[in-house]
Amino acid sequence: MGFQSASSPRIVRPFRNVAARTGVYSGVGLSVVFAAWIFIANRVPALDPFMRERNLTAVILLGGIALVPVMRFLLVPAKLCISSLLGWSIFSVIYAIFSAYFSGLREHFGAFQVFVLGAVLYMIVAAVSWVGNLIWRTRASRAVHDPHSAG
Repeated sequence: MGFQSASSPRIVRPFRNVAARTGVYSGVGLSVVFAAWIFIANRVPALDPFMRERNLTAVILLGGIALVPVMRFLLVPAKLCISSLLGWSIFSVIYAIFSAYFSGLREHFGAFQVFVLGAVLYMIVAAVSWVGNLIWRTRASRAVHDPHSAG
């Protein structure tokens, strides 16, 4: 019973929870884009004339990756919370590590401030999603139970 034959290999998935997987992937994506941004900004002086374009591109990429958990779990607030907070936690840890090497990061925001900023934004989205789901389900149940309502 506990043995498996060689013909049926067992696939091991490190994260079976789709919300955790999405959070880890988005956190790693945010961290990679952030690391590339910091290194390009500090180690490639040839791109200094394109500072605005470089920064705008990095912010758009970070925003797009940060929206992945929101777009994937907009109708499931619990998974949205798990996914977004896990991803943002990974990003915040990487931000703290980079803050140790690049002192200019600490002058703008500390790692805890970055975490709280992202967490608050994600929790607002999750709360709006939750309330929206409540309204949608309430209206749907009213329409099924009361066919003569002026819905």
